[in-house]
Amino acid sequence: MRVLFIGDVVGKPGRQGLAAAMPELRERCAPDLIVINAENSAGGVGVNEKSAKALFDLGAGVLTLGNHAYRHRDVYEYLDREERIVRPVNFPAGNPGRGSTVVEVAGKRVCVLNLSGQVHLNVARNSFLAIDAELEKIDADTVIVDFHAEVTSEKVAMGWHLDGRVAAVFGTHTHVPTADARVLPGGTAVVTDVGMTGSRSGVIGVKREEAIEALRTLMPVRFETADEDLWVNGACVEINERGLADSVEQILMPCPA
Repeated sequence: MRVLFIGDVVGKPGRQGLAAAMPELRERCAPDLIVINAENSAGGVGVNEKSAKALFDLGAGVLTLGNHAYRHRDVYEYLDREERIVRPVNFPAGNPGRGSTVVEVAGKRVCVLNLSGQVHLNVARNSFLAIDAELEKIDADTVIVDFHAEVTSEKVAMGWHLDGRVAAVFGTHTHVPTADARVLPGGTAVVTDVGMTGSRSGVIGVKREEAIEALRTLMPVRFETADEDLWVNGACVEINERGLADSVEQILMPCPA
């Protein structure tokens, strides 16, 4: 089984770039399942029903989120209703949505689990304890984890913590891909951060002049999504009959013009 994981899609440019790149991605990876992080798909921050449906229309089997899951209030009911979209499992239990979902793929039950880091992010439960508890409840043949976290050390530690228990731990959130894709000794594929799908002409997806102004002046600046030099960042993992990874390939691909 092959799973293609796409990093944070940033706004309409990211969605359009991914749409243009999808035929090549399908040919290159031949995925049985596509998982897309939709955390920034609506206007560059958060998700709404329109942006989620656009990504499902591109072939996503599951969408994952992160710290901006609740930026748009009108998405709350949709998160409760749509079982193919997941937000971090260690958010408060009564919050809209769910932390994991199971889909049938190639005759196997694949669980996609969303988890938030606890360093510099707001969560209700310790990331490591929360995922241990969740894995005890999951009935699936294999598990893919989107670990939406700020610091690389926490992501690397989570990979080792889950080695041999899940097929892959894909880091998201920073929008900057790390050069460390590997399969750990126990059979878990890990990438500290897969990066983003959006414009490399800006600063992590927003127009560079606005980001520079905010950093230079320390004043509030309204950010707009950058739309030039679009790239797809992600990873493709090959999963064996034991539900663990045989290989992982990082995806760093310019979108067709």
